[in-house]
Parts: sequence; C-alpha cells; structure tokens
Amino acid sequence: MELAMIGLGKMGLNMATRLLRAGHSVVAYDLAEEAVRQARLEGAQAAGTIRDVAGMLAAPRVVWVMVPSGDPTEDTIATLSSLLSAGDCIVDGGNSNYKDSMRRAGMLKDLGLHFVDVGTSGGIRGLAEGYSMMIGGDVDVVVRLRPLFEALAPAPDRGWGRVGPSGSGHFVKMVHNGIEYGLMQAYAEGFDLMKAKEEFGLDMHQITQIWRFGSVIRSWLLDITAEAFAEDQELSDVEAWVADSGEGRWSVAEAIDLNVPAPVITLALEMRLVSRHKDSYAAKVISAMRNRFGGHPVRRGHTRSGEQAG
Repeated sequence: MELAMIGLGKMGLNMATRLLRAGHSVVAYDLAEEAVRQARLEGAQAAGTIRDVAGMLAAPRVVWVMVPSGDPTEDTIATLSSLLSAGDCIVDGGNSNYKDSMRRAGMLKDLGLHFVDVGTSGGIRGLAEGYSMMIGGDVDVVVRLRPLFEALAPAPDRGWGRVGPSGSGHFVKMVHNGIEYGLMQAYAEGFDLMKAKEEFGLDMHQITQIWRFGSVIRSWLLDITAEAFAEDQELSDVEAWVADSGEGRWSVAEAIDLNVPAPVITLALEMRLVSRHKDSYAAKVISAMRNRFGGHPVRRGHTRSGEQAG
C-alpha cells in the first residue's frame, strides 16, 4: 500500500521503516530534516511540506499522523482536512485523548474524510518486535488498511485489532497506559523493599534474571529492568523524578466519571507526583523502565523539581 507518515520521531520513523521493509510505499514528512533524511535512506519519498504530502499520494490517500498529542495533532489534522479529498483517510497513531478523536472523526466525516484512531504501543523497540495496535473506526476502513496493520504488528494475525468505533482505539490505549502505571509502580516498590533489606545484600540484577524465567510476574517491563540493573543496579546516574505523559491522568478522571474504582492506577499516578518532591529508588526504577521501553528522557544527576537537569 501507499501512505504518508507525518511525524518521524521516536516511533514514527521506526514505523515508517517497518512499513518500507514490508514492501509498502511511504511518503515521509517531519519538521526535522535529519529525520526525513533517515527515512529517505530506508527508501521513503521525502515531502518538503504537508501540502506536498497530499500531492505525492494517489487517491484514495492514507495519511498516518505520529506527532505529539494536543495542539500539534490538532493543527496537523486541521491542515490535512483542507488538503485531502472525499474518501481519503487520516490515521492518528499518537496518544490523543479519545474525546478529541471522537470529535475529530465527526468533523472529518462531515468533509467526506475517514478517520481511524490507533492506540499504538511498542515504543522504541517496535521496529524489531512490532507494535501493538488498538484500533477505532469504521469496519470497512479498517479492513482497507489491514495490510498496514499486519506489517506493523508483531505478526499479521496477532497484536492488533479493531476494538470499536471512532475514539475507542485511543480509549483502550488510555486504559492500557493506566495499567502500565500500576505495573511499573508495583515492580518499583518491590525492588525498593528488597534494596532496603540491607542485611541480605540482595543483587537486584540477579533477582530480575530469576524472575524473568518461569515466574508468574515475568514481563517485558521486567526484561528492560534487568537491562538497566545490568548496567548499574544502584541507578546512580538516574534522578528519582518520573514524568507522566497524560494517559494516567485521563484514566483516573475517566474512572471517576464512570464511578469505577481504580485505586492502583490512581495511586501509581500520585506516586509519580511524589517522585518530584523526594529522592526515591522506586522512582529511579520507573524512570529507567520508561527510558528503555519508550525512549523517554531520564533526568541525570541530582537536580530537584523546578531545576534543569544537567
């Protein structure tokens, strides 16, 4: 298939590369010229502007947007809506709020355009391992885009699926990230507890290696924690400051709106806020995990909240 990929950041460039290697044709655009150059090296056609993107694709066009949520996504979709034609499709694979996705789907439908929201998980390792995709949109449109999802997923028949109408993909991804918060917090607290038991002299890397095989708590998060501990189990160069990208807050707010108790996700979010006010080994563990699965920046050294990391 032919598509355009707008946004060649931590995930967008790897996704474009995976699609190219699967034999699809990609028109690549990003504000960063180096990212576009990298895409060209993989075989993509380079677009100089978003307007160029529309002209380089044959109808019906497919434009996949991988830019930060909020205003960047809003502005990109608004611009595309004025350039595309009836029957074309915009895919938002970023971490947009599902309510925004529902609104955008309605707005684009009035213009004769299709909209598909794809909650995408896989981080910086998706190029090699594939992406998990939670898809919202009309059935016929999702079916038409199936070759793209099959190429991006870990395997054509697993790791992706249409979960419901427009907005549902980003809703499920929001909950996915809320669960992620809780899992990371549980691991972090466990390692913090073991580290505090100084009389045993426990080796955190050894314990992760034991747990990774056969244990009921084995997971990819544990795998990447093992990698971090292999380098330095003290995490001495990682500041105990954990960011949150929004989905955890949205999950907690949704739980309140729906009268659904979600104490683990809520507390995990609050502990990220706590991390910004005290030094915590648990927070260092979470920060190291986020860096290794998503490429999220890690604060180095010992700067505190309100200061710039060196």
